[in-house]
Amino acid sequence: MSDLDLVLVLRYRKAVTYGFHVLLGALGQHETATRYEVRFGETPEATAEHIRAGLADGVRTLVLWSFYSPDAAAMAGELEQIRELADGPDVTHIAGGVHATAEPVQTLDAGWDVAAVGEGESTLLSLVDAKGDPTGITGLTYRDKSGQIVKTGKARQRPLDDFPGFALKWGKFNALEITRGCIYACRFCQTPFMFSARFRHRSVGNVRWHVDQMRARGLRDVRFITPTAMSYGSQTDEPDLAAVEELLASCKEGIGPDGRVFFGSFPSEIRPEHVSREALKLVRRYCANTNIIVGAQSGSDRVLDAAKRGHGVEEVRRAVRLGVEEGFQINVDMIFGMPGEGRADVDASLGLARELADLGARIHAHTFMPLPGTPWRDAPPGDVDPETISEADRLSRRGALYGHWQKQRDHAVRLAAAAEAYPRPGRSRTILPTVEH
Repeated sequence: MSDLDLVLVLRYRKAVTYGFHVLLGALGQHETATRYEVRFGETPEATAEHIRAGLADGVRTLVLWSFYSPDAAAMAGELEQIRELADGPDVTHIAGGVHATAEPVQTLDAGWDVAAVGEGESTLLSLVDAKGDPTGITGLTYRDKSGQIVKTGKARQRPLDDFPGFALKWGKFNALEITRGCIYACRFCQTPFMFSARFRHRSVGNVRWHVDQMRARGLRDVRFITPTAMSYGSQTDEPDLAAVEELLASCKEGIGPDGRVFFGSFPSEIRPEHVSREALKLVRRYCANTNIIVGAQSGSDRVLDAAKRGHGVEEVRRAVRLGVEEGFQINVDMIFGMPGEGRADVDASLGLARELADLGARIHAHTFMPLPGTPWRDAPPGDVDPETISEADRLSRRGALYGHWQKQRDHAVRLAAAAEAYPRPGRSRTILPTVEH
């Protein structure tokens, strides 16, 4: 028999490593009386093998899952596969992330034992302290022995500085989250509705500590996770460029002459109204990236207003022109099939895509997906008509458009079907009246 109290098995996939590293960062600095071990399941078969090992040792095993809404159906299939390979009364499968937060009951019905609701750091630490017993722990939804749903609410939100942004104890590194939450609350986006519609920023001193840790271990590239890069340090819709410069200068100094800092490129973006010559010169001065991502989303002011984007089409044009003039490759996010789009809206988006491509930008195309937890959760799936597909193909052939927008069409249909199966009281699928011109 093992001397462990608890085994944590992570269903460790490339798409969700960042989130797991943050959880492990919190766990790695946490003092607890529980004797635990963390194991990484990089395939369903490896995950099942770790579970079998825990069962053989008689140790309670928590299997931790994280996934985005488009992956939910595929992950439910994996869960069923793993349960067939290894299962027992001391095994608990816990799903976390944006989908479990938005649709906890749907998540339980799909086969998971527990849904973690909200931010996971505090919840995981409490579960470890309790040796895996979910009773009374905030941030969980599960069924009790009688089958009744138990909801303990969202986990408490903590300052980002309270926990490391990656897992030093396990040698797991990633782009560093510098801002959590978003004040803009766009109707199609899950971020503000999971983390709240306000900004929480990691302090410059805390970011610098992470950069120093990276450099000491021979890592040379610093990247950031943020919903809106130029909002760092701000609590309003106005950028605080002094705060941005302080951040970038500290990171460039910390990573050293052989290191590189990336800002406003994947996995983050810059809002179009925040693109200015001064902002771009900061990126040029301190950063290595020659490309930036600008979130446009639509070429129709009507659709942008309905989505509560907080900017118009002209700001997008101006951002691309400025970026190109300053020597950057501009990648522009656009979403096709937005709720209520009419022919005039679609034509406006295609016209803008062509215009921006002629300026030298590349269009990162997406299909609208009715994501759980958003105001547009109950909207119809994005519908991309043949004419739009043909135009997208033409832009793609000239190297001006890329993205997984066609695969997202299938995801959108599945998400809409799931929303219909779990209706929210009083919610209508009529989001924006379609206008045909």
